[in-house]
Amino acid sequence: MNLYWKGEHPVAKKRYDVIVIGAGAMGMAAGFHAADKGASTLLIDSFDPPHERGSHHGDTRIIRHAYAMHEAYVPLALRAQRLWEELERETGTELNRKIGLLRVCERGAPSLGMQEKFADAYGIPLERIDAAEMSYRWPGMTFRGDEEGCYEPQGGLLYSEACIRAYRSLALSRGAVLRTDEPVLAISSEAGPVAVTTAKGGYEADRLIVCAGVWASRLLAGLGLPIRPIRKPIAWFRADSPLYDAGTFPAFTYNVPTGEYFGIPGDAASGLKIGRHDGGRPADPDTVERRFGAYSEDEAELRAFLRDYMPGANGSLVRGSVCMYAMTADEHFVIDRHPADERVWLACGFSGHGFKFASAVGQMMADLAIRGETALDRSPFSLARFQRENRSRP
Repeated sequence: MNLYWKGEHPVAKKRYDVIVIGAGAMGMAAGFHAADKGASTLLIDSFDPPHERGSHHGDTRIIRHAYAMHEAYVPLALRAQRLWEELERETGTELNRKIGLLRVCERGAPSLGMQEKFADAYGIPLERIDAAEMSYRWPGMTFRGDEEGCYEPQGGLLYSEACIRAYRSLALSRGAVLRTDEPVLAISSEAGPVAVTTAKGGYEADRLIVCAGVWASRLLAGLGLPIRPIRKPIAWFRADSPLYDAGTFPAFTYNVPTGEYFGIPGDAASGLKIGRHDGGRPADPDTVERRFGAYSEDEAELRAFLRDYMPGANGSLVRGSVCMYAMTADEHFVIDRHPADERVWLACGFSGHGFKFASAVGQMMADLAIRGETALDRSPFSLARFQRENRSRP
């Protein structure tokens, strides 16, 4: 049976237990978990996931577990790891490689201490190492000498588009319906069931999950969500030395004076993937310039980082790409109930570090939509924090 329906689904119906708007990383996982719980589930996407219009393309994403931003991320990451492994077993597809994750910061950075604290509390293997030791282990890296790192051997990479394909296949095998190339035009919940109007029809549901990524603020305009879509150039550079291959080189994040960078090793053919986490240009997701190299800084900023810290990987450009971040001001997620309708749940604002959590966030959203509760702490992701900020302003 062909599980990849486009256009009219021959068994589509108008009323569902759960509708999920946005079938990217979070939405596809939410659709699977809802269908797996026995709920009749409809997923709607403006495109045909996995695709290159949102935040999930580019082959790979980093996964790590000892988060420093807030303790709530740590059990969420550990749950996500278990769920990715379950997805691998059920689909027989390699989705995760534990090549290690090295996080580099200025010596004595408070976040390194927080990372150690949370790693110890949750039993996550973690080493704190100085610049000399990092240079010895990974001679492809160079340092000024005032850096420290935290190395997490169980971290590594996820094959992002393969993850979405796997959840898509399983969601449809559980009876979920997927409507692709179908933009949502309106949501109404004033009376009766929640109604969703698209460019191709109308649907109703008892519960709604909105995972609209960089389109969330527009779709939920009445909420005034402080989420900014940011254009992010990513590139793969040829590394002539095997020092940068995935078998010997870890995924990494570098917090240096010029910015925050991240990278994922590949092989001689694919090149070393590099991106910059901070910075970027605010952009409309419908009109954003998607050509890598359209702006001089697209390649120049990434090459400047390689020149200073990984000169052996500063080879020819293999390829470039542009993705989008849905940024909140504090870089924490939004996972909450719609303040005007308890049947509508939101998962958005993942700020460029959400993909690794998608398996767990999807399960969380299905639990919230179907049961109204989840075992995981979502307090840092509440909409109320923005309301508090607004009240505190003069």
